[in-house]
Amino acid sequence: MHWTAWLFWGAILAAPAAAQEKLPYKIDAPKSKLELNVYREGAFRFLGHDHRVAAPGVSGTVQLDPASIARSSVSLRVETKSLRVLDPGVSEKDRREVQATMEGKKVLDVARYPEITFTSTGVSEVKSAGGGYELTLTGELRLHGVVKTIRLPVRLRAEGRELRVQGETLLRQTDYQMTPVRVGGGAVKVKDQLKISFEIVAVK
Repeated sequence: MHWTAWLFWGAILAAPAAAQEKLPYKIDAPKSKLELNVYREGAFRFLGHDHRVAAPGVSGTVQLDPASIARSSVSLRVETKSLRVLDPGVSEKDRREVQATMEGKKVLDVARYPEITFTSTGVSEVKSAGGGYELTLTGELRLHGVVKTIRLPVRLRAEGRELRVQGETLLRQTDYQMTPVRVGGGAVKVKDQLKISFEIVAVK
């Protein structure tokens, strides 16, 4: 057999072994926490209130490479219908109204865009910290039909069969063609920028 054929079959046979180096983890939704915080502004912002939204419907996988963290990857999915307005301290009626607005066409438009996804494309700036790692995930966030590349500084820690990824980031609604809600001609409105904080737990 020609030496190039040996190289070809050698590469094929070696591929499964290389793939097995990565450890697969599945995201545990009940143990995970993902929240959005939207803040009010405007001349009469004291009449409104900030909004706190939970995303219990998170799913996905983590592929961890212990030998080289930079070769690891993350894939996340959130069902937009699963998002729930918490807003402690407000009436149930107000909470339902905020929920309806959030799900409507001007904001998430859940009927048209049923999910939010994040797929990592790279891992960089990896350093050991407190028994785990601090690193930056680069990836594509698909939200409201718009796909943008974002960078997420996160903390990663393995505990037994569990993997924990924590972090937060800021996003602008208008970058994803969503309209920040305004009432009273803009006297009370929510800020364009919102904060997303998360602690994702994945199980081996």
